[in-house]
Amino acid sequence: MKIAVPLETAAGESRVAVSPDAVKAYVKKGLTVCIEQGAGAGSFMSDDAYKTAGAKIAKGAAVLKDADIVLAVRRLPDASIKSLKKGAIVAGQLDPYGDRKNLDAMAKQGVSAFSMELVPRITRAQSMDVLSSQANLAGYKAVIDAAEHFSRAFPMMMTAAGTVPAARVFVMGAGVAGLQAIATARRLGAVVSATDVRAAAGEQVASLGAKFVFVEGMADAATEGGYAKELSAEDKKKQAELVADHIKGQDIVITTALIPGRPAPVLVTKQMVESMKAGSVIVDMAVERGGNCPLSKPGQIVDHKGVAIMGHENLPGKLAGNASTLYAKNLQNFVDLMVSAEGEMKLDWEDEIITGCGLMRDGEIVHPVLTEKKGN
Repeated sequence: MKIAVPLETAAGESRVAVSPDAVKAYVKKGLTVCIEQGAGAGSFMSDDAYKTAGAKIAKGAAVLKDADIVLAVRRLPDASIKSLKKGAIVAGQLDPYGDRKNLDAMAKQGVSAFSMELVPRITRAQSMDVLSSQANLAGYKAVIDAAEHFSRAFPMMMTAAGTVPAARVFVMGAGVAGLQAIATARRLGAVVSATDVRAAAGEQVASLGAKFVFVEGMADAATEGGYAKELSAEDKKKQAELVADHIKGQDIVITTALIPGRPAPVLVTKQMVESMKAGSVIVDMAVERGGNCPLSKPGQIVDHKGVAIMGHENLPGKLAGNASTLYAKNLQNFVDLMVSAEGEMKLDWEDEIITGCGLMRDGEIVHPVLTEKKGN
């Protein structure tokens, strides 16, 4: 069987779906790996490194010719979809809630497609969880970017000329990205607090040495899969009041809140921004989904009355070397679920991981996020 890895074409995307180590693992199974020329350049993985690992290098659309499995970071462009053979398997971060026409084009081509964002949060699937591997790096990078832009020091410093106070960092959302942001800010010496709509997150926040800010008596908004769900109108109001009071004294705010299939919830209002001190920094990690702050703009740093609002997109891509290595391992583990050690296809549509992230099977739309949406 042939595994194809195309060059990512999305603006600013520097990651690649396969590392040289992953190539070695695929070749060991007896698979052929074909990588588009320059696909790993943004992650400092050269064509020569791939060749040494056992891969073949192809130019342009030729990489997809006769491919049995296509591994990608993001969706394939429309032009590339036409090169897929019937019965091929496509796996990547396919953004199932986004451009439906692109997904329909894949279905028309008769392929089976798997959206790695939908891998179920079960113990057996942890090694395939691309959201966690990429969010972990994003949380780290968000703090580093904030520290670079912040005009003062993070740790407390005592000098003969006086004391430099520690920066106060407030992390909104204690998922994987938020917890890594907390840990990173703590390592840099900041005084850290965090909030989340899931009560259980309090223990994790406290374990990292941060203060947990939570509305007393608020209903726990955790789903069975561990994600956060939307708050009721009453709880939204309570949460907003608590955040508005707390945010006034913060130097840096990092927002991480996302709800699958919906625009990012507004957590930091214009009024809250204007209550912060000049020189403060907000990092809106949800800017690609509309943003947790209405003032943030994708790809820009907005200055609003002295407060910098950072809207950097694709934070994992800013650490492409690490991000690609982890992502490639996630995909390798997923391929291992579908392909035996002898290189034979063993795709089991009864497996809860396969059904959990399978968008389409041989061209037939099968996942509820698409079938339900089409019916609306």
